[in-house]
Amino acid sequence: MPGMRERLAEDMKAAMRGKEELRLATIRMIRAEILNKDKEHGKEAAEEDILKVLQSMIKRREEAAGQFAKGGRPELAAKERDELRIVQSYLPAQLGDEELREAARAAVAEAGAATLKDMGKVMGVLSKRLAGRAAGARISQAVKELLGG
Repeated sequence: MPGMRERLAEDMKAAMRGKEELRLATIRMIRAEILNKDKEHGKEAAEEDILKVLQSMIKRREEAAGQFAKGGRPELAAKERDELRIVQSYLPAQLGDEELREAARAAVAEAGAATLKDMGKVMGVLSKRLAGRAAGARISQAVKELLGG
């Protein structure tokens, strides 16, 4: 299976050939963010780091779309949502709520967590295990519910 960088390069070429302007611009934006991450660390970012970059891009797009919608700019909100869908297409399939709860239960048991004070241990384990498959806020919510938050 090709890595994320190779997939993005191939998709960028396909978008150029297909004259898909929004897709091309979004892929270029993703690649620029990955390049920034590389420079930040002084080496090539790992696949796990790339997934985090994609998740943060999605979060920013969701927030921007909401702000544009509130501000009476539906065309800009729609553009943000379109970009969001393109970025999401590069993430692995997202976990359903029940799968997320099961993973959280397993991590709580594995870490021997009993109270909210132990949340950090559980989040450390789960964040790595579920990288790209669930947003941090969803993971945090599931863990809080299990630990009585």
